[in-house]
Amino acid sequence: MSDTPRPLEVVRAMIDALDRELLQLLARRSALVGEVAAYKRQHGLKVRDIVREQTVLRDRGERAEALGLPREEIESVFRVLLRASREQQAALRAEVPVSQAARTVAVIGAHGGFGRLLTRLFGDLGHHVLAVDVHTPLRAADAASLADVIVLAVPIDVTEQVIADVGPHVREDALLMDVTSIKAAPMAAMLAHTRASVVGTHPMFGPSVHTLQGQRVVLCRGRGDAWFDWVAQAFGARGLVVTEATAEAHDRAMAVVQVLNHFQTQVFGLTLARLGVPVSETRPYTSPSYLLELYVAARHFAQSSALYGPIEMRNPELGRVTAALQTAAQELAAILTRGDQAAFDAVFDEVRAYFGDFTDEALAQSRFLIDRIVEQG
Repeated sequence: MSDTPRPLEVVRAMIDALDRELLQLLARRSALVGEVAAYKRQHGLKVRDIVREQTVLRDRGERAEALGLPREEIESVFRVLLRASREQQAALRAEVPVSQAARTVAVIGAHGGFGRLLTRLFGDLGHHVLAVDVHTPLRAADAASLADVIVLAVPIDVTEQVIADVGPHVREDALLMDVTSIKAAPMAAMLAHTRASVVGTHPMFGPSVHTLQGQRVVLCRGRGDAWFDWVAQAFGARGLVVTEATAEAHDRAMAVVQVLNHFQTQVFGLTLARLGVPVSETRPYTSPSYLLELYVAARHFAQSSALYGPIEMRNPELGRVTAALQTAAQELAAILTRGDQAAFDAVFDEVRAYFGDFTDEALAQSRFLIDRIVEQG
């Protein structure tokens, strides 16, 4: 056998042919997933089967190693395939009971980002959706009187006014729900302005997400357990992870998850802008972890300030959280300025102890994210 390598164009053509075969296999796999979805719906089974997924990943990883392939990379490929499989099954209504009746759902604010997402979500689940927005012929009050479910997907700063306008028109046997990131005030307003069932929701993701699989949504009970269960089942059927909380507990958690998170990102971005060093100048020196921080900041500021401002300004814990961050920043700045390594070590020990066992998960997940960034070049 000759040691002379084949011409590059020949090898590339062979790789292209193999890739096309892979695509054909993936199409066949997708068809089988459709059969799985039909079976699960018929028998009332959940889309996600953690035991099955773990078995698949372990088996494919072992087979990859036996073939001389990198186990972690192959497992990563199959994680993507499994997620796509769950999304396909959810879109095929695998978790929607066969006997479930279709509802009429009015989405008020249907032309906004979340409005479009919710319109698609409820439509995917087989419900009839009425799209209502500022310029639609169908008005909010009329839709509220017609629909079984009224979803308010309007900006935070007008939510309570829309509730006051729409609430009295909602039928007593219907459901009024919102999707705002602050819960106490909208919940109180809905309970005050309608006699219908009330559920507060907060999707913990943006409307441009690639997939709903594994995304989190918080639900708050207001009035009517049957409708609460309906919402939880609907969101779960579409792949969302549902967390139940009181409005007050939700707002306390959001003080950290949103206010602190957004505030520190804004401070980071503003500091970069004020320092004036161009991104292009620092880019050749960026580590993957810093690049991830940079991506998050740039993504944040690429969005609407009208979205983030109310999220932070209307949270009752705003003052406490921002003061805590400023105090921590001042303390660290003083330690660094005086070159106090012992105090610096003490801060690391304090924070490391706070994170505890979560550190192991953080190392594994961040390593995965960093690997994906490096793959993109």
